[in-house]
This record gives sequence, structure tokens and C-alpha cells, in this order.
Amino acid sequence: MSEGSRRSTNSRLPPEVNRILYVRNLPFKITPEELYDIFGKYGAVFQIRLGERGKDTKGTAFVVYEDIYDAKRAVDHLSGFNVGGRYLVVQYYQPAKFQKKADAESAKKELEELRRAVKAKKAALQANE
Repeated sequence: MSEGSRRSTNSRLPPEVNRILYVRNLPFKITPEELYDIFGKYGAVFQIRLGERGKDTKGTAFVVYEDIYDAKRAVDHLSGFNVGGRYLVVQYYQPAKFQKKADAESAKKELEELRRAVKAKKAALQANE
């Protein structure tokens, strides 16, 4: 399919569609090469970033396509695709959602620190009595 005809059939994409995909529920032992094989079938992949094994990003990846239409085809075909006994969750990356999550996590940490400080102050006051 030529690029011109592809654009004319998909000329109106939803606003959340972009070149960056967020993939969850990946097998923990998957390699970047295996991801290139899976996602490369739908177009030229610019970059793949796999989550780190020791952190809570394990089992996730960001896949960046060179063309937005290739990213759309990948989402359409790979959401729910079984890889290593796990069904992939493929979504468009939405920075606002990730920022909200990061903000919530930092607020939670700040609240925990404040609680610890209050506890320590109460303990010091009780010790002085």
C-alpha cells in the first residue's frame, strides 16, 4: 500500500494517536530484539525502550515508530496479542497521564515523609515530658 493511499484512507485519526506506544504485560525475559521482530512487522521502528528488571517498570516498554500510521496499525493488531503466555496491552503514550501518575507518587512520598516527621516530633515531645 502506498503512503498516499494509506493517508487518504486514514486521514482522520483520533487525537490520542501518536508515534509512541506504551506496552504493558510483557514477559519479563523478553529481549529488545524479540520486540523489534514483533513490532517491526507493522512498520519502521525508530526506538524501543524496555523497562528495567529490578524496578516497577519491569514488563513494560516504549516503542517509537517513524510513522504515526504504522503505530496505529501496531495498536490495532497487537493489543491482546499473546507473547510468551501473556496478552499484550498496547496503548498510545499519553504524557499527561504519566505526569499525573508521577505527581501522585511524589505527593504520596511527601505525605509519608510528613507523617514520619510528625511521629518523630510527637515521640520527642513525649520523651521530654
